[in-house]
Amino acid sequence: MAVEISDDTPVTGRADLIAWMEAGIKTKDARRVGTEHEKFIVRRSDHVPAPYEPNGIADLLENYAKLSSATRIFQDEKLIGLSLNQAAISLEPGGQFELSGAPFFSLHEMSDELDRHLATVRKAAEPLGLSFAGFGFQPLTSLKDMPRMPKRRYDIMRNYMPKVGTCGLNMMHRSSTVQANLDFTSEENMIDIFRVGMALQPVVSALFAASPFMDGKPSGYKTIRPYMWSKTDPDRTGILNFVFDGNMGFARYVDWALDVPMYFVKRGDIYHDVTGVPFRALLEGRVPQLPQERATFADWANHLGTLFPEVRLKHFIEMRGADSGPADHVKALPSLWLGLLYDDASLAAAKDLIASWAADDVNDIYEHVSKQGFSATIAGRTALDVARDIVVLADEGLRRRNLKNSKGESEQIYLDVLKERVASGRTLADDML
Repeated sequence: MAVEISDDTPVTGRADLIAWMEAGIKTKDARRVGTEHEKFIVRRSDHVPAPYEPNGIADLLENYAKLSSATRIFQDEKLIGLSLNQAAISLEPGGQFELSGAPFFSLHEMSDELDRHLATVRKAAEPLGLSFAGFGFQPLTSLKDMPRMPKRRYDIMRNYMPKVGTCGLNMMHRSSTVQANLDFTSEENMIDIFRVGMALQPVVSALFAASPFMDGKPSGYKTIRPYMWSKTDPDRTGILNFVFDGNMGFARYVDWALDVPMYFVKRGDIYHDVTGVPFRALLEGRVPQLPQERATFADWANHLGTLFPEVRLKHFIEMRGADSGPADHVKALPSLWLGLLYDDASLAAAKDLIASWAADDVNDIYEHVSKQGFSATIAGRTALDVARDIVVLADEGLRRRNLKNSKGESEQIYLDVLKERVASGRTLADDML
């Protein structure tokens, strides 16, 4: 989450949380798309990750603020982010530099935002001797040599992660992603988007595979992030099996989130470590460390931002399973999901495509896609076969939208790189290797 929520309104019970989810429902005309992407900041001279300071990421943020008239965000007198109207810049634990983009109606607007952002980052980085790179995983630097950003919530996570998994610290500090944020028009539409997204997420991970290196050599993986997430924290990551059940809905997601352990409860400027305590305890005033405290909507929003399934629900749906990459791949991810899920005919076809898949099928391909990439299989078909299908469906959805830019180009142009990928059968990871 780029900017933590401030809403001290008390939550009176489970029904309030369900209503909070329902408040995300939009009309079709009000639907938007947002993109979040991370990148590694490195020194141009030796490709070593930039420190926070000196001559590092703090200065990069300051330069960016001066170039963009952004509002600076501080914690403990340290510059940790920027606010840009509806967008924001934030820092991930290992210094990954994240743009949480504004919500836009068209993919052309999204593309323009990304181009402006990258131009500003380049200009801000130039005098510092810094550059940036789009990989799904830090290819050269070991975990012990990664910088650590001065954010108190990350200190709590660093202490907790090794207690519940083996790869959490690597995921925090050495991985980098791009994700698409989409709206829903009803509970039924949310269920359709969530279920299709969860089923297809391992295929999309293969399509965007860009993390074949670790510690300066090939790792044996095409996209290491699904493997890392599967070994991070089983309470809050991976494939949510209940999404494929008949009782999926806002209430079911709320019930799952209520029982996931929290990381922290923030009161004022203090982050109270409540790791291991489920949110349900805060709702009922049963947190041992904070016996007098009850849940607020800020607590709920912040808690939802610390859940990391492959698809995540807030007031919108986040598609989270793709490696970061170059600009054309960053633009392609929201284009793929929007074309597939906002067009009624393409969404119906996608539902038919996954209709016979069970949760076990999705978990199986999720387990194998990290190493096998396009060769991983689900229900007798390879990820490449399915990827070809969904790129066609997304292309058709964007063609029917028929939104043109000033050059008369359709939004379909942002799928060109994916069309090339499925035609060749080669991922970006294959090219990197």
